[in-house]
Amino acid sequence: MNYSKSFVRFNWVTLVLIYLVVVAGSFVRITGSGMGCPDWPKCFGQWVPPTDVSELPADYKEIYSEKRAKKIEKFSKFLSKIGLKATADQIMNDPTLRVEESFNWKRTWTEYGNRLVGFLAGNFMLAMFIWILIKYRKRKLVLITLFNLVLMFLEAWFGSIVVASNLVPWTITIHMFLALVIIGIQLYVIREISPVQQKKIELNKTMKWMAIVVLSITFYQMFLGTQVREFIDELTKAGYGREAWTEHLGWAFLIHRSFSWLVLVLMTYMIWKNEKTSKLTIVRTAYVILALELISGVLLAYANMPGLVQTSHLVFAAVLFGILTMLVFRMRSAATN
Repeated sequence: MNYSKSFVRFNWVTLVLIYLVVVAGSFVRITGSGMGCPDWPKCFGQWVPPTDVSELPADYKEIYSEKRAKKIEKFSKFLSKIGLKATADQIMNDPTLRVEESFNWKRTWTEYGNRLVGFLAGNFMLAMFIWILIKYRKRKLVLITLFNLVLMFLEAWFGSIVVASNLVPWTITIHMFLALVIIGIQLYVIREISPVQQKKIELNKTMKWMAIVVLSITFYQMFLGTQVREFIDELTKAGYGREAWTEHLGWAFLIHRSFSWLVLVLMTYMIWKNEKTSKLTIVRTAYVILALELISGVLLAYANMPGLVQTSHLVFAAVLFGILTMLVFRMRSAATN
């Protein structure tokens, strides 16, 4: 089936918006704005949030603390039903989860901006689903885009849980996992509809397996990176400065750092083989993005760099994940033809 150029471009724009959600979420994290809006989907009960504390009732902290307590209770019951009673009890018995932050308009509007980007991405995905359903009616794509749309709504809902639980670490990890799955599915849709992305990428058996291994490690690295970030937050709360981070981060940081060098070695071999044979742009691009990611990682670990480096590190990792995912999708197609 032939898909229009406008539809293919629309899907690429949707992918960019999904990536912007990841960027916005990271920016919210580094600025500490996750609690800028204490409720969801509205912000302080309004579709357009306030800009000054005078616009809120005097007892706004008590109001939203009570609402948060109800949401935490519901979420804890859900966790108990799926067999996570210990986690549910820990959340229910944590008094810090019911403490509301003082109003800060910068944090409020940072979080609100994050929600607007997510809303825009979700609507583009909805429009894409309707477009396929009405014009193309290809059953596989209808089901795939519907599933991804459901995941996007689930991601938005889970975002409210992240807020309600006051950024409990493991909820952030699940939030990241859902984002990567959504990106992967959107890339698969693009691969299915774009004539350019359907072109075969001929790689020998060794290169194919190396691409799969590098993708798998990159996927795992993003979760390790999330855990490292969580440990840093805990160390900061405990009063440790940046100079003490590396010696207290533990195994997650050591594996994260070691795997980064492993990916560099594997990708260096891949780029060497690529330049000798096929000279594929996608492999070259992946190598450049990897280099930028590693540089930002070194700056994060050993230099007192601004928080935006954290966002760039995540963005480079997410882009590398996307490039490698598309490479694997396309080389698999070549292997079956």
